[in-house]
Amino acid sequence: LKEEAIAKDRKMLVGKAKIGGSFELLDHTGKLRKSDDFKGQWVLLYFGFTHCPDICPEELEKVAEIVDKMEKEDGHILQPLFISVDPKRDGVKEVAEYVQEFHPRLIGLTGTEDQVKEACKSYRVYFSAGPQDDDDDYIVDHTIIVYLIDPDQEFVDYYGQTKDAEMIRNSIKFHMGRYYASKGDYFSFFGKK
Repeated sequence: LKEEAIAKDRKMLVGKAKIGGSFELLDHTGKLRKSDDFKGQWVLLYFGFTHCPDICPEELEKVAEIVDKMEKEDGHILQPLFISVDPKRDGVKEVAEYVQEFHPRLIGLTGTEDQVKEACKSYRVYFSAGPQDDDDDYIVDHTIIVYLIDPDQEFVDYYGQTKDAEMIRNSIKFHMGRYYASKGDYFSFFGKK
């Protein structure tokens, strides 16, 4: 009880970044998904767009590598999520085709412009469509970050483009250990492979 009070006071003194929040979007099968649907799971979340020529695919390949290694080598399951920042072009069909290229468990999410803006706002994701060319094609400038969300749906950490898969994996294992220790649940972390 005393330790809980100290931990609560410490959290209030140190503070926590106001990143993360709820969302309601359509997944790549057309089903309405809410952020609460992922409670109880560790989530890796990436915001991008399906017409992205190089950075989004590279980051999603990195996410897929992390998800596979965490499961095969560490025995931990992560849920990868992709939220489109380009709802104008990225409907359910486009997102479904896109996510299948990266990982079988990757869930792609899209929605109305307002729904996407709200999700981006809660994670402090910047995005802006660039000028259209003659074919009405354009690039979307956006924040390039992978977010780690814990089973309580709390933002834990973020990883920029400069972090490789192994660095992120080690960070995730650290955060998992700390999370389960704070819950007094050592088996969930150390009881794995």
